[in-house]
Amino acid sequence: MSANLKRAVATAAAAAVIATALVGGASAASAASSPLKIGAIVPITGALAFLAPPEIAGIQMAVDDVNAAGGVHGAPVQLQFQDSGDTTTPNVAPASANTLLNWGAQAIVGAASSGVSKLIINNITGHKVVQISPANTSPDFTTWKDGGYYFRTAPSDLLQGAIIANQVAVDGNRKVAVIYQDSSYGNGLATKAVSVLKAKGVTVTGTYKFAEGESNFSTIVASALAKGPQAVLLISYDESKKAIPALQAKKFAGNKIYLVDGNLADYSDQSFASYLKGAKGTLPGKATDASFKKRLAASYAAHNGGAELTEYAYGAEAYDATILIALAATEGSNYGPAIQSHMIDVSTAGTKVTTFKAGAALLKKGKNIDYEGQSGPIEFDKVGDPTGAYIGIYQYDNKGVYATHLLKVVAGNTVK
Repeated sequence: MSANLKRAVATAAAAAVIATALVGGASAASAASSPLKIGAIVPITGALAFLAPPEIAGIQMAVDDVNAAGGVHGAPVQLQFQDSGDTTTPNVAPASANTLLNWGAQAIVGAASSGVSKLIINNITGHKVVQISPANTSPDFTTWKDGGYYFRTAPSDLLQGAIIANQVAVDGNRKVAVIYQDSSYGNGLATKAVSVLKAKGVTVTGTYKFAEGESNFSTIVASALAKGPQAVLLISYDESKKAIPALQAKKFAGNKIYLVDGNLADYSDQSFASYLKGAKGTLPGKATDASFKKRLAASYAAHNGGAELTEYAYGAEAYDATILIALAATEGSNYGPAIQSHMIDVSTAGTKVTTFKAGAALLKKGKNIDYEGQSGPIEFDKVGDPTGAYIGIYQYDNKGVYATHLLKVVAGNTVK
């Protein structure tokens, strides 16, 4: 993260302390006529910090694209980033949400973690401000009472859990241990995966949970391996950097480890990098277009002092979330309820468009549009879930890198 971004986060956080009374204070008329303000709550710190760069890159590039096309209602979109932390720092995200609401955000992109979003969703949506996450996957959000103000461009874990479990079974593993984070994210994924594994005749030798932020996995791994599993499904965030070495120390086969989006990361800088050769993992989204990745990297470098973008997970979903907000505001106004009422419209049943510029041009002519993004079709259902989505299955090489080794992309319904 650049020094400028760090200063912006610190300044905005300080402003929140003295401006709490302003939350929700803007009138509908003033909000509608003001420039569109988009807030972003991303994991600058915490167990998902590796996802901050691609999300920052995607959101920033989307805003740049919107502004290059003339902005929204003739004015440039304004953008502010805030830290989400993780659930081990439960005061960070709520303070960030207040900062953005005080600032006048009419829509907020984030958080990445499902558990963190649960800390802020009621506050954001309760102020009739749209919240759209590029990475929340907990099934709980499908039935959350958010007044219709919550959306996500990532699919529910009902899809990812089924696909990773199916891959474990297809690979011929008949006995599997599941080690998972005891959180909204981990519980949702583990429950679905275990159900599908059993339905496919795979024996689940045991399920072993750990607290978010856990650093000592020796006992957990010893217990999990004691029953002789052929494969281990590891559902975690950054704790994988402790769990994987524990598996390696027990001489468990690295190519029999299965990962998910929360820990499918570039491990090339880790001592266990070569151990992971052959390990597989899932990541929501289709294969990211090479030219789009190049643009993301260039945008990130331009806005962050030349910093290199090495991770791309959820960059496309973050970009699409931001573009959808801008299109919904273009069809309606910059007022939160107006944005909310057009989010489904711009994602379904109209002329297909793949850019903000093309979509905005048609909207200004009174035409209906169907935005198809970098991450997939993203057609929202009535509760803000994408009705169909893609999950990529990747495999690690001997350098601890997965991103260039996409085995296949699986399409499916996100809620069944």
